[in-house]
Amino acid sequence: MSRKYFAQKRVLVTGGCGFLGSHLIDRLIEQGHEVLCVDNLFTGSKSNIAHLLQHPRFEFMRHDVCLPLFVEVDEIYNLACPASPIHYQHDPVQTTKVSVHGAINMLGLAKRLKCPILQASTSEVYGDPTVHPQTEDYWGNVNPIGIRSCYDEGKRCAETLFFDYHRQHGIQIKVARIFNTYGPRMHPSDGRVVSNFIMQALSGEDITIFGDGSQTRSFCYVDDLVDGLIKLMNSREGFTGPVNIGNPHEFSIRELAEQVVAMTDSGSKVVDLPLPQDDPQQRKPDISLARSELGWEPTIELREGLEKTIAYFDALAKESTSV
Repeated sequence: MSRKYFAQKRVLVTGGCGFLGSHLIDRLIEQGHEVLCVDNLFTGSKSNIAHLLQHPRFEFMRHDVCLPLFVEVDEIYNLACPASPIHYQHDPVQTTKVSVHGAINMLGLAKRLKCPILQASTSEVYGDPTVHPQTEDYWGNVNPIGIRSCYDEGKRCAETLFFDYHRQHGIQIKVARIFNTYGPRMHPSDGRVVSNFIMQALSGEDITIFGDGSQTRSFCYVDDLVDGLIKLMNSREGFTGPVNIGNPHEFSIRELAEQVVAMTDSGSKVVDLPLPQDDPQQRKPDISLARSELGWEPTIELREGLEKTIAYFDALAKESTSV
């Protein structure tokens, strides 16, 4: 009997040793599926999946998605790509290759296996938006030659490939545009505001804000994000997205910094630094489509999510000082 008749599926997660990928894998394992985690460990860490290495339904493969992959699976979640500015700007050419070549290789695998594939796209496809909040039909305002372009344009090209494979080859695709997400297992030095602010506050350093802190972001806790990805993968056949997955509650960067300082009882001061090139001034998802098609919206408030994230980083810091 074909595997598709069983409730249990064999699922491929590329970038599975990363922050989002490892949480997604946890949820898939909890649901009773087999998971093949593929990661080249450029930014991901085996520590994020260490608790699964002996699990009978989990398998890890060290592999670069820029190279073809020959495996047998029922579903593919393509999350492989550096996602923080520090990491994706470290080797911008490779970042573009991961987005484009990785998409081609994973789409080729999905074509051969005739299985659904989900692309982890990003709110960065909207660039520095002139429309607020951002809806999926907005084409974006992206600098194609800036220092963030390797990621922004790489992800935009990946979306193009997904829809062309869908139209040309009938591949069953799902495209999620992920907005700012945070939670345990974020890399402590990935340069993102939540991890930056928490690490600075816990160590008593100045909280560094780029610009005057008036720029806004919407922060989605990782458990909510994973819910959205799985609901998108399991959504009705024919629904491709792209669909915004993020928290529509908007906060200024300064508000986030002040809340982290208060919650950590830190003596850190908030200081302003020059704004980086092409840093978006506003970022807020319109999630009407996710609500109507997926029945999804985030449920975890920022304070609750920050409490869990601060506890994680606090334990991480104490562990590193005790070694």
